[in-house]
Amino acid sequence: MGIVMFFMIGCISGFILFKRVHLKRNGVSFLRNHKVSVIIPARNEEANLPFLLDSLKKQTLAPYEIIVVDDFSTDKTGEIARQYGVKLVQNTELPDGWTGKNWAVWNGFKESTGDIIVFLDADVRLAPQALEFLLGSREKCGGVISVVPYHYTEKFYERLSLVPYIMGVFSFTSPFERKNTCKSLYGSCIVTTREDYQRINGHQSVSGEVMDDMTLGKRYSEAGINVENYIGYDLVSFRMYPNGIKNEIQGFSKGAVLGMVNLSMPTVLLIAFWAIGLLASGFMAPLLLVIRHPLLLPFLLGYIMYTVQIIYFLKYTGKYGIIVPLFHIISFLFFILIMAYSVYQVSFCGSVTWKGRQIKVRGRESQ
Repeated sequence: MGIVMFFMIGCISGFILFKRVHLKRNGVSFLRNHKVSVIIPARNEEANLPFLLDSLKKQTLAPYEIIVVDDFSTDKTGEIARQYGVKLVQNTELPDGWTGKNWAVWNGFKESTGDIIVFLDADVRLAPQALEFLLGSREKCGGVISVVPYHYTEKFYERLSLVPYIMGVFSFTSPFERKNTCKSLYGSCIVTTREDYQRINGHQSVSGEVMDDMTLGKRYSEAGINVENYIGYDLVSFRMYPNGIKNEIQGFSKGAVLGMVNLSMPTVLLIAFWAIGLLASGFMAPLLLVIRHPLLLPFLLGYIMYTVQIIYFLKYTGKYGIIVPLFHIISFLFFILIMAYSVYQVSFCGSVTWKGRQIKVRGRESQ
């Protein structure tokens, strides 16, 4: 009975953390009296960029301008941007004290003229009404918003990200983070007014930060500007790492350790409770089944509870097929690998690797 209660506490922790704060189609419709600038930093994004630009062309609320910042791409990123007729900005040489993405976003902003700014990663895809409801949600909250996109996966290695991705959703939409005085933002999709962005000095205020989006949210919070995070569900989606498992490991590991800095203690503890139960059930249930141990039943019940819960979460957060959700221990082992690699980079190397660049990790005091 005690083992079953242990798993129940873990699952309950997950349900407490997971809030369906997705953008709703019946939300506040945006008043069409603003100029909207969409800024897209892009480094070797020829595989992703056409999907995003296609979706932007189909919006019920057409943006005033779309700006693609080509961050020294070696592929056809710039050529694709020209084909779609958007404004192309060639990123300039990276100054000391800046990361590549921050410098690209900042240069894109300096070329923009809209009073509403939408920052989108190149791997994002928007439903036709997405921009309208994104801006409506920002109008309603009266501050800055970001969205954790629905994660589409196609290949098996992409689906290994199941556990890290769900933990990421917890980290941004937990009820404790919604009350956190230093809220983080999710960098794939951010909507802000030009006035608020300039008030915090934008990405110049986080120029050298690896976790620029999370620290940017802190800057907004410090300035007394409301920060809200949502789940993209059926309006905002992405396919994060279509270019191989190495790219996926680098992407998740660059923020796995650093991303925990701004989390509130209740969120950290509940994620720990959830993760320990998931690991125990995922590892022990198959083992006890093989050796036909008498303790199999409570661990099997825990395994089933977690599996059902994960399938429920994925209804709102991502498409991960059948195999990895059923055998979630595989994804948990992948999560351990990511954490180990992240600790190695941060603690021993003092830098993280992303898109061919070595990015120095700044001290915690800068977070």
